[in-house]
Amino acid sequence: MPRITFIEPGGLRRAVDAPAGISLMEAAVQNGVQGILALCGGACACATCHVYVEARWLPKLPAREEMEEGILECAWEPRGNSRLSCQIYVTADLDGLEVTVPERQGAI
Repeated sequence: MPRITFIEPGGLRRAVDAPAGISLMEAAVQNGVQGILALCGGACACATCHVYVEARWLPKLPAREEMEEGILECAWEPRGNSRLSCQIYVTADLDGLEVTVPERQGAI
């Protein structure tokens, strides 16, 4: 099972084993990761599962789609490495992925 590390607000590193096929958001919620609110339940309709992806992992992820781009405009302090964790699905290739949860989440 791929291991994903979430760096929570405040700096605590939480490594979780996530089954392939679920989203990073689902893995975070199932493992009590602080700061992932997931208010829309993964429908790509809010920005409450926003994460910053470590730069070295960005090429391994599919590109952001138009809908995600629009929602990220409402995220708190979006950056070039911002993603919605509901839009990233765990695969074996993501074993070791690290993402940082922002200090706050924005919502539409």
